[in-house]
Amino acid sequence: MSLNPKSPSQNGRSETPELRLTNTSTHTKEIFTPLVPGCVKMYVCGPTVYDRAHIGNARCYVVFDVLFRVLRSLYPKVIYVRNITDIDDKIIHRAQKRECSMAHLTEETTRHFHEDMAALGNLPPTFEPKATDHIPQIISMIEGLIATNHAYVEENHVFFSVESDIQYGALSHHDTDLLMAGARVEIGLTKKHPHDFVLWKPSLSDEIGWESPWGRGRPGWHIECSAMSAHLMGPSFDIHGGGQDLIFPHHENERAQSTCFHKAPFVSYWVHNGYLLVNGEKMSKSLGNFLTPHDLLKTHSGEAIRYALLSSHYKQPLNWTSASLHAAQKSLDRLYRALQSGLSSAPGVENTTSALPQDILADLLDDLNTPKALASLHGLAKKILQEEDIAKKQVLAQFLYTGGAFLGLLQSSPQEWFEKPILPTLSVDQITSFIEERKQARASKDFSKADEIRLHLLQNRIILEDTPQGTTWHTLSPNEPIPA
Repeated sequence: MSLNPKSPSQNGRSETPELRLTNTSTHTKEIFTPLVPGCVKMYVCGPTVYDRAHIGNARCYVVFDVLFRVLRSLYPKVIYVRNITDIDDKIIHRAQKRECSMAHLTEETTRHFHEDMAALGNLPPTFEPKATDHIPQIISMIEGLIATNHAYVEENHVFFSVESDIQYGALSHHDTDLLMAGARVEIGLTKKHPHDFVLWKPSLSDEIGWESPWGRGRPGWHIECSAMSAHLMGPSFDIHGGGQDLIFPHHENERAQSTCFHKAPFVSYWVHNGYLLVNGEKMSKSLGNFLTPHDLLKTHSGEAIRYALLSSHYKQPLNWTSASLHAAQKSLDRLYRALQSGLSSAPGVENTTSALPQDILADLLDDLNTPKALASLHGLAKKILQEEDIAKKQVLAQFLYTGGAFLGLLQSSPQEWFEKPILPTLSVDQITSFIEERKQARASKDFSKADEIRLHLLQNRIILEDTPQGTTWHTLSPNEPIPA
């Protein structure tokens, strides 16, 4: 019924179960073997902190949080690096628009990011380097690329020469003749080749910058990750992760500049999660379907959001709908109901088994098959509800808790879960739309319509509060009756 992460072999020595991951660079599912026995090094591209993370970003970080948990159960040492990009043109422009310092914006946005990740049940990484703390390493790397003719200076910019890397395009499997120029590079600059990408760019007098051999400026996007990963993990490491949208140009460019600088292989396993769609369409603010964990957490639990993000295999596109989030909430209700049936009190870390249910661990070892692992949890829940023997129910419930906790789920006691506030049946977008409609009705002195909207929201357990700064809202707690 159970399997320890490390099981004894016939000769009595401990053997690590085989983990299989789909390697983007080979398009095949491969058995994972770390470069250094017993030690795994993983780097995942973190956020550019100019705005709140969206739900597509959250999918990436939840997926690699699960992989981090799996790796920690298999190996004695796991180094997980997830960076913070705190210097970028988007950050500069957003700070100017808000009339605040770049430091204030990045600190605030980083704090919001940490709050969202904690609410979704993600463990903190081992290291979380910031690009602005690694300017000396970035400059040193650029100098080395220039010295070996892999980069050149043009119009106060430094460019990487893609023609100097005979393997350019190997990760993304694109013919270099068909590739578009790298992202975040200004159009019209004089480059030796249209695909060359920027390593260093000049800063205007009112923009943040650092002194360098090429004048005052700031780093390009791609070089940041290469410098930070090398500083913390060395020139070669095991796993590099991120969303599918980063394969080209970001990860292709990372691979090129790192291998050319270090004269060594860069990454053994490239792992990428699929796109997230909203109601079958690409998420976009212009389409009005742009979702953030921050907004979703106003009406749904972090566990429900996490469950929904894990409900599809990480390699596949995930279609996010309100129905899928509602289904995740109901699925968690069933798991907690089974847990409640088998345990008289909430299990704690001190009384959990060290072993995972065998089928759940096997599901995750097979390329992080989280949908199958969730199905295995529900299989356990069904057995608990059908079992009449109290002792056996408790054992099964303990396995359910251990398996759920391993996935970052079942973090509340059943009592806490079922006493949680009743969530509104309307989405945040719908509530916001009703508030705006009420505002317009009051402006046109249609107070009857304004009252009708307020009462409609009240019936959905949403209380409006009018303040000098505008209208805010909150939900009623379970024990609060709807006001007359």
